Amino acid sequence: MDAPVFAPTNAIDRLLQPRSVAIIGASADPTKTAGRPVAYLQKHGFAGRILPVNPKADRIGDLPCYPDIASLPETPDVAIVLLGAERAHLAVKELSARGCAAAIVLASGYTETGEDGARRQKQLVEAAGSMRILGPNTIGLVNLTDNIVLSATGALEMDEFPVGGIGVVSQSGGILGSLLSRAAARGIGLSKLISTSNEVDLELADFIDHLADDPATQVIALYVETVRDPAKFRAACLKAASKGKPVVAFKIGRSEAGAQAAVSHTGAMAGADRMYDALFKQVGVIRAQTFNDLLDIPVALATGRHMRGQRVAILTSTGGAGTLVSDDLGVAGFETPAPDAATAEALRALQTGSEAVLDRNPIDVTLAGLRPDLLRGAIRALLASPSYDALVIIVGSSSLAMPELMANAIRDCLPDSDKPVMAYVSPHAPDVGALLTRHGVPAFAAAESCTAALAAMFRVGGFVAPVEENDTVGVVDTGDLPSGSLDEAQAKQLFARFNVPCAAERIVTTPAEAEVAARELGGRVVLKILSSQITHKSDVGGVAIGLTPETVGERLVTMTADVQAKAGVRPDRFLVQEMVGGGTELILGMHRDALGTAVLLGMGGVTAELFKDTTMRLLAQDGQGLKALSRAEALSMAKDLKTWPLLDGFRGRPKADVEALVDAIVAFSRMAAQLGDRLVEAEINPVFVRAQGQGVSAADGVVVLA
Repeated sequence: MDAPVFAPTNAIDRLLQPRSVAIIGASADPTKTAGRPVAYLQKHGFAGRILPVNPKADRIGDLPCYPDIASLPETPDVAIVLLGAERAHLAVKELSARGCAAAIVLASGYTETGEDGARRQKQLVEAAGSMRILGPNTIGLVNLTDNIVLSATGALEMDEFPVGGIGVVSQSGGILGSLLSRAAARGIGLSKLISTSNEVDLELADFIDHLADDPATQVIALYVETVRDPAKFRAACLKAASKGKPVVAFKIGRSEAGAQAAVSHTGAMAGADRMYDALFKQVGVIRAQTFNDLLDIPVALATGRHMRGQRVAILTSTGGAGTLVSDDLGVAGFETPAPDAATAEALRALQTGSEAVLDRNPIDVTLAGLRPDLLRGAIRALLASPSYDALVIIVGSSSLAMPELMANAIRDCLPDSDKPVMAYVSPHAPDVGALLTRHGVPAFAAAESCTAALAAMFRVGGFVAPVEENDTVGVVDTGDLPSGSLDEAQAKQLFARFNVPCAAERIVTTPAEAEVAARELGGRVVLKILSSQITHKSDVGGVAIGLTPETVGERLVTMTADVQAKAGVRPDRFLVQEMVGGGTELILGMHRDALGTAVLLGMGGVTAELFKDTTMRLLAQDGQGLKALSRAEALSMAKDLKTWPLLDGFRGRPKADVEALVDAIVAFSRMAAQLGDRLVEAEINPVFVRAQGQGVSAADGVVVLA
């Protein structure tokens, strides 16, 4: 058999489409793990050269077997290394010396096992030199597009697999086999499946970048344990989005607590999983909430159909199932309006008598499962209707006797419209679902899957990649900043340097100074202790509001005693601050973990952690360092909040100064970007957003500097 005609341009091309494959440590027993790669390559029709290496065998099947790598008659494009962790690096070093493009290392026993494993992994990297490594601890890869299986997964025992437009990259080898077998059972066509596992070299982002250019891949599905290089991941996902290829990710570890901040509210509201949410949202990645979603969403997106609105027609011949779908769609914010007059008339013309219920949605066409002509007519009428953006067809028990008739009838109508069409198979009939999916109609066994798929189809059409803005503000001088936890006055002085407006205030030490300060600030004031040791001042009685020049001095005396009793610290410095009121209280904070640096915005005040109405954006990073948020990103943060209507004139409330809020968010992000790792924590809580034209004001602040 001739080798595939292919002109490789880089090592990843050669890895996924090799002309020759060496199997290091191949076994002549196809029932053993070491025997599977040769057997699977032959079984699934690999057209290139297979070069087994094993000093104990002369032949494996009808193939000559070579005693060592040096004896190979040619340099392979790719090698599958089946040796254990203590010997794999020796083979990798020889392969690299021969100019092999990439090695797939299946062995476990590396960083996942502790210090000794980490030593072996370092040894493996050094041995590879410039040769690329997939793994170790990987199950390999499967290129279904070109009949190339470089894997030992038992899922490949199946004789054939549906080939389609979904590429899968998984950081778990076992999950790769699970997705392959599940997809095959459901009639879902895949293009490439790659297990990256320990990612000593090649990682998620490398393959997202590659699949973005792969003409056989329309959708990229990811099983994510961690993102090791956020900047590279961001760039690869944005590239996929620019090519019109949606990325769907299932991220495990949602219950992970995340890093807890020492002093600010932000840390408690910005765990590791929230950081992933923010990253995914910014680069257009659709997050799969369940493992089933990791196939359900891509199979819908692979049709290339997008929702332009949220109105869904449900065509059913069984009332209960239609209600299930309608109810779940409604919970997710979709609309299921009744047919408009013209559509209802078109439906009535299809059947007479009392069989049809056509004045409501779900639209119950009783005999649709038995009469393909009736089904075609109903589908065409609903797809042509200006009242609907998508169609869900309920496949009931009446269809089980003649599933091909229903599948063909639905397929025949697909060219009439580019609106999403999917099926909910009400009885347990996996074969019917697989048949529909193979006919181009994504079929689901749960109403929730229909909702998840439609939500993704609506969202993917609305993603707009962030547009970078030129930052014309110069670098702010921060050379005089101390280290450690700043007191509130110092924190707000830092904010002010970056043009975040702060409330007017005076530092005082005595009751008499407090009275003078209150008069200077115009009457009603707030009194606070000023301490870098006590951050949550209200918890220890260190905040009093609505004071006057006549009452502030006496309150300072009682506050001193209260704080000493509760905190064991006697305060000797205080802030007298203008009393800011009449605005909306928000929290603006910074959080950093292994994924990057993020800015958090949310409902503020003492209830910030209770309500957790927050949104986050990660700061982009390039060779020059972190970048501030754009004004568009800052505005989108404000609009993300459930409490956005309070800023936008809810029920006659004056519109807030959103422009000033956007300025403050951008300025705060500029501070986080410029200070970088030096800024450990920063938070403004609350920042008051006043009525339109009246600006914003930071009324409290926390800063911790390294």
